[in-house]
Amino acid sequence: MFKPFAAIALLLPAPALADAIVDNVRGMTVDKAGHVTRFRALILDANGRVVCLVPADEPAPRPTRKDPGPRYDWRADMGGRVLLPGFIDAHGHVMELGFRALELDLSDTKTLAEAQDRIRAYAAANPERKWIIGAGWNQERWGLGRFPTAADLDAAVSDRPVWLGRADGHASWANSAAMRAANVSARSVSPPGGRIEKAGANPAGVFVDAAQELVAKVVPQPAPKDRDVALLKAQETLLGYGVTATSDMGSSIEDWLAFRRLGDRGGLRVRIMSYGLGVETAVAVGATGPTPWLYDDHLRMGGVKLFADGALGSRGAWLKQPYADAPAQSGAGFMSDDVIRNRMSRAAMDGWQVAVHAIGDRANAQVLGAVEEMEETYHGDRRWRVEHAQVVDPADLPRFGRDGVIASMQPTHETSDRVMAEARLGPARLTGAYAWATMLRNGVPLAFGSDFPVEKPDCFAGWATAFTRQGADGEPFGGWQPQERVTREQAWWAFTGGGAYAGFAEKQFGSLEPGQRADFIIVDRDPLLATPAELRATAVEETWVGGRKVWKRA
Repeated sequence: MFKPFAAIALLLPAPALADAIVDNVRGMTVDKAGHVTRFRALILDANGRVVCLVPADEPAPRPTRKDPGPRYDWRADMGGRVLLPGFIDAHGHVMELGFRALELDLSDTKTLAEAQDRIRAYAAANPERKWIIGAGWNQERWGLGRFPTAADLDAAVSDRPVWLGRADGHASWANSAAMRAANVSARSVSPPGGRIEKAGANPAGVFVDAAQELVAKVVPQPAPKDRDVALLKAQETLLGYGVTATSDMGSSIEDWLAFRRLGDRGGLRVRIMSYGLGVETAVAVGATGPTPWLYDDHLRMGGVKLFADGALGSRGAWLKQPYADAPAQSGAGFMSDDVIRNRMSRAAMDGWQVAVHAIGDRANAQVLGAVEEMEETYHGDRRWRVEHAQVVDPADLPRFGRDGVIASMQPTHETSDRVMAEARLGPARLTGAYAWATMLRNGVPLAFGSDFPVEKPDCFAGWATAFTRQGADGEPFGGWQPQERVTREQAWWAFTGGGAYAGFAEKQFGSLEPGQRADFIIVDRDPLLATPAELRATAVEETWVGGRKVWKRA
């Protein structure tokens, strides 16, 4: 019988007898050099690993026990459909994705008035909720020209606390009832690494980065059963987009326990490369260093997530020069140089991989400087990661390549942010913004993701963006900062093998190489022949993980 999830500890050579064949496909996979391999069948062993790819111009062996050659106990005929390796989203937030689907979601609202209507209707439909909690608002998309205020929120709901996260997670919006519940007043002081937006001397209702904790500390936390439901919802969403593995950037202890509960029940289908939220979380999970792979390569905590700064949208990204549209602000660094080095060293000494969120050019320079110092002490294959690397001083770009620092970047951020980025930075500082091609020219390992739920976990949209620098509307003509386009094949690798490499998982999955887990998707078109618009419209029909079909489009 075909046993796709049998445990295996080592990467074994291809066995003489194979147990399954995925036949009659238009299969294709890509390698780091951009070479595309096409095949007509995928042969698997009893553990759901790839034995070999049958070339497109060769007939697949027939499954018969009488044949002295390979034997197949199980066969799937795909009817000539397109098969691709599953996507690996190199940067996402699994639990937040699930909660976004279960709570108030403002991500598609286009105006403040529309958001107010949505909030009002949600509160009316959920009278039992003591707090109204949600996320997804974006004042830039609303064309508001300012942050929303508590008064704006009171106009929608005033009889109970409301607490709504900004789309990027780096600011939150409270109504007056929420601020009263948290005892926030004119006497409240912005903490280090955070900012309370003010209306005169009074809090205006928006709390940026570390200041969010002033209110968040009194917001009811989800129960374990709620986390379990959110995880199931997130998993279903990811599989529907063809994401078979993801890096979960900033897993809390509660998140990790939810992953373990689902894994213990045999229900974990998406592979999760977990990065603990801070050194403390990672050490609490694995006191002596990274955990081994669990549940047949479905879960591992291998790294630590740190934050060097905030985000552009809330002007929390730490810049070398003031914001062009707010000359009194330059963002904020979350850690001094000594602190970031101490935290990175504490993680590295136990073998944890270190991933640092850095968006502004000052934050990126700080992280690169810390890595250069760490390299003097911590040798070997460290694979330091910078998450986002959105705005980098051109003088600092070569530093990524010198130390092999992985640039974990999100193509759809460029299309969502470009107008705002121009306003925040001014034209003189756009050269090092979202600089994918320059990263590759400098020999930087590139891993692409979506930062879901900030953006949808739609890797086809990210793929199209990466080689066009255009949005779904085809704008701007010729692409924004087109010199930073990468090739179609380079983008594909960054969403597959590049994401696996970034998580020390290239032996487990990523490119359908012999010995890897058979994680693949069946789609409705050839992505290498599709126009950018057609690529964005690609539909995932089936998602397979470890040689087992785990999702099918209804």
